[in-house]
Amino acid sequence: MAHAYKLNRTSPPSKSGIDFEKELNPEQYAAATAGGGPSLVIAGAGSGKTRTLIYRLAFLMEQGVKPWQILLLTFTNKAAREMLHRAEELLGQDLRGLWGGTFHSIGARMLRKNATLLGYEPEFSILDREDAEKLMKTVYQLEKIDTKEKGFPKAGVMCDIVSFATNTDDEVREVVFHRNPEFIEYVDTIEGLARSYRDRKVAANAMDFDDLLLQAIRLLDQEPEVAEEYGRRFHHVLVDEYQDTNVLQSRFIDALSAGHGNLMVVGDDAQSIYSWRGADFRNILDFPKRYPGALVHKIETNYRSVPEVLAVANAVINRNSEQFHKELRAARVTMEQKPAVIELEDSSQQAEFVTQRIRELLDDGMEPSDIAVLYRAHFHSMELQMALTRGELPFQITSGLRFFEQAHVKDVTSYMRFVVNLRDEVAFKRMVLMLPGLGEKTADKMWLNLVARFRPGALPLGAGDFPSLLNGLKVPGKAGEAWQQLIYTLDELAPAGIPAAPAVMIHSIIEAVYDDYLRSKFPNYESRREDLNTLEGFSAQFEETGEFLSQLALLTSMDTDSTAPEASGDMVTLSSIRQAKGLEWKVVFVIFLADGLFPGKRSLEDPATLEEERRLFYVACTRAMNQLYLTWPRVRLNAGYGEMFLTGSRFLREIGSQLVDEWEVE
Repeated sequence: MAHAYKLNRTSPPSKSGIDFEKELNPEQYAAATAGGGPSLVIAGAGSGKTRTLIYRLAFLMEQGVKPWQILLLTFTNKAAREMLHRAEELLGQDLRGLWGGTFHSIGARMLRKNATLLGYEPEFSILDREDAEKLMKTVYQLEKIDTKEKGFPKAGVMCDIVSFATNTDDEVREVVFHRNPEFIEYVDTIEGLARSYRDRKVAANAMDFDDLLLQAIRLLDQEPEVAEEYGRRFHHVLVDEYQDTNVLQSRFIDALSAGHGNLMVVGDDAQSIYSWRGADFRNILDFPKRYPGALVHKIETNYRSVPEVLAVANAVINRNSEQFHKELRAARVTMEQKPAVIELEDSSQQAEFVTQRIRELLDDGMEPSDIAVLYRAHFHSMELQMALTRGELPFQITSGLRFFEQAHVKDVTSYMRFVVNLRDEVAFKRMVLMLPGLGEKTADKMWLNLVARFRPGALPLGAGDFPSLLNGLKVPGKAGEAWQQLIYTLDELAPAGIPAAPAVMIHSIIEAVYDDYLRSKFPNYESRREDLNTLEGFSAQFEETGEFLSQLALLTSMDTDSTAPEASGDMVTLSSIRQAKGLEWKVVFVIFLADGLFPGKRSLEDPATLEEERRLFYVACTRAMNQLYLTWPRVRLNAGYGEMFLTGSRFLREIGSQLVDEWEVE
């Protein structure tokens, strides 16, 4: 017969003396001190979301909850460490027993203890991205897949397809049809490779990052005793940035809180901008439906921006139909400076305006690190990078490499460099290494054989006649067809031995040889193709390819250390909006605000995607503390179409003229 035994508390819980009501505003206080059960905290931009979570931790401790009874889920381990450190300072006690970290790190801890229940050994390996790609290449070899087959996805692209399917709880076939339609003809093979990859991981006693969540959910679903154990351990589950969760993460959260229901998720539906990587906006929007009776707290007091900036952000986001309606209110006083809307002649003038205005701000005493230029896509920054470099203004890029240092840009320009200078060994090798079945040693031999055809002190034999110059070089059988296409393309780039104009060259290179390579080589094909379209449009300003290449080389080599992270303290920041989320600057420029560019052209046909683009614009505006500049060019050089006339973004029209100042640039 079982006997009940009550353990009496020997001493009351320690009190830290925190005056929660004094330390927090009424909205934060209501959320931080809420009772048990499910709670959704909608924390607007700049409203002190992290502070609220930290005080929630402290409040739970004050109520007698032990550190090991709390689970904190975040999107980065750094965020978890910072929250726990600040909570420890606030409470004056150690929170070492509290589990805090990313979804994957928590899943890994659970699986290390219980792996045998799922058929794994406890010492299972965790594959990082590089490991996963290597294993996928092994699968390709075992399945006798010709990785050089035209248009077939490389191992890295294949890993992305499998990962997206896992995180969205979708079939691989559906992901190919809707996200990677360029591979539809190989969909059956891709499905088979995905299964073989999964089996290979199990055989190797290994999990990739996605498995850490997938298998942890499987553990909780299939092993009731394990689920009950974690239910008893974690009395409270706290989740940060809930609007960014995907289907898998949402299921993990639900499983961990199913036993007690003490779940608090914090986020902002107006900042849900990551559907492209699998985040599901419905998770936060439908939380009250999935958890009937859940409390919904709104924190709408903004401590970052002046009222003029918030008025613009509120006006635009209020146009979205699917949202938790809120109105950000400024805690700061007015600066009597409305956000500026600036219409420019073209993209070059836009770059000149931003560069000149930044210089004026610096002359007025502003620090470079107080200024950011934000854009929807990395290729929007090309001309601005050039203008800032010419103006010798220090800048750092957080959205990727400098435009002309990107692999695909250097790939395309290698063809151009070789046509202009047949002795360019680096360009020749980069060009031929893109051929199927051809490696470094073969490229070296080909170059030596080519050099033997050069006449001392004169042009190489057959210069301007690429078939006679290159046809005698030996290439592997796999590369034969592609090599002949390359020779034909090079000959087309310099008719009668005279290099064509740079825009003509770039167009021919992409259409004849590079597009298929780009499509199968890189996972983010569309954004890289946009880069190349921008490069082609920009190159139309140059008549001579040699001059165009000289300008690129000079711009790439000038002040190359200016993008070093350690030097970021005294530099203007160039960033995509998505990577700027969570950051703030005194002055923010948002560029290329034209329909088709921002919002993107695809979103104009899809209401749900357009609403996400509007949320992206909202995020951009709410990064600004004091000054906000919104710019767009009337004309943009467009690859293959000459000048493209633009219309100002519909988001600008939604603001209302009374909320902004329209600047006229002479």
